[in-house]
Amino acid sequence: MSNEKEQRLREKLLPEIEAFKAERSTLQLATQDADGVPNASYAPFALADDGFYILVSELARHGTNLKASNSLSVMLLEDEAEAKSVFARKRLTFDATAELVERDSEIFAKGVAALSARFGEMIDNLAALGDFNLFKLNPHHGLYVKGFGQAFSLSGAELLDVDWKRDGHHGTPKAELAEEAS
Repeated sequence: MSNEKEQRLREKLLPEIEAFKAERSTLQLATQDADGVPNASYAPFALADDGFYILVSELARHGTNLKASNSLSVMLLEDEAEAKSVFARKRLTFDATAELVERDSEIFAKGVAALSARFGEMIDNLAALGDFNLFKLNPHHGLYVKGFGQAFSLSGAELLDVDWKRDGHHGTPKAELAEEAS
């Protein structure tokens, strides 16, 4: 795709993706425990300028899993009632690394403030509990699907590089990701 076409695609899609993220209150999490056993769950989130923040209890399975393995997959998903077709719901998925945020850090204060601004004083109460941990989710490769035949690969810093996936939406193979990292 030419640079001009790529730029037009970015200018059109990035605001749409940002609006889609802002409309969602929760994200779906695919985590795994120390033995690699998968778990699907969800968590309310807040988006700050440096990533997604979630506050989860280590008593919950996903809270334990994130401490055991910091690799996860995340999905923001259009509500079924809003979708034109349940077969082609809008969704944003991405691979991410979960970073446990130290309680006495500026990042902890920033993440809790972002969550509190979005969800109110309940966040402050939960953040004060010893079993709740703040994680910053750092996205890597992503995929935005807005309908049939409309899948767009997202990569680069803050997932700002857009590529229309004309060959389906299978994501980037691990070998290609390793190549990009080198």
